[in-house]
Amino acid sequence: MTDSSTGENAAYGGRDPDALARRAGSRADPDRDQHFLVDDRVLDRIPGYLPEDADTSHLLEIGGGAGALTDRLLATTTADAAADASGAPGRLSVIERDGAFAEFLREEFAAAVADGLLDVVEGDALDVEIPDFTACVANLPYGVSSEIAFRLLPERKPLVLMFQAEFADRMVASAGESAYGRLSVSAQHYADVEIVERVPKEAFDPQPAVESAVVRCTPRDPDYVVGDEAFFLRFVKALFTQRRKTVRNAVRNTAHISGLDDPEAVVDAADEELLRSRPGTLEPAAFAALAELARERGSPTEA
Repeated sequence: MTDSSTGENAAYGGRDPDALARRAGSRADPDRDQHFLVDDRVLDRIPGYLPEDADTSHLLEIGGGAGALTDRLLATTTADAAADASGAPGRLSVIERDGAFAEFLREEFAAAVADGLLDVVEGDALDVEIPDFTACVANLPYGVSSEIAFRLLPERKPLVLMFQAEFADRMVASAGESAYGRLSVSAQHYADVEIVERVPKEAFDPQPAVESAVVRCTPRDPDYVVGDEAFFLRFVKALFTQRRKTVRNAVRNTAHISGLDDPEAVVDAADEELLRSRPGTLEPAAFAALAELARERGSPTEA
């Protein structure tokens, strides 16, 4: 391939993030939730956080910007293809909502586009059709990171995502911890979730107002069964709006959110010790069991 700054051949994975930003001709705009990761060391490490057995034949990136992480992911797909016995080339799809950056990515990585290694999808990740990816690695726009994460998690594919550190802490929190909440239960319903690296503000340009963290989500089935996943997640959301109340009162007070027709029937059937607990102390499995009881006794309506 050819490096567009020099006209000389260059391997994927070595592009300088500051040089990429200069060639793009536009700085990241924090008012548009754009903060480019420019620390080479962090950029080089991020693809390696995918699980060892992850299928990298079709990677997805959301928010390509000027292409520093794109460059590293192209190096990952080509290296993995070379190591594969079939020699089949991998692919990378990048979703970028900024038209100028989307066009720059197509120009900067024109050889990868021509070779079928890269596809740039211009549009908002909350609206466009998500390609049938095998794993996702991304520095997400923080303002919509929750919405994007919960569009990706149900796909049950390996994810390595950059979040605000406070958001990441909530994702990985355990029952009884102050950060534990709806986000913790919902994320851990789909995957083993862990923080693999904390990233300082100085690693970005322009610098965000907060620290960041890289989160790895390794998909797995939960150790409990729910008969209606949508109701389970809605029920968890409802109870955490009353996290300081007892479970008894939370069930009673949130029927308008959970969709229960008869919350009193659920309270009457539930274990007394559980009813005296607070939502923030319940393990995901306990939420699942209570949600199933609510489905059976509370006659939930459709959302």
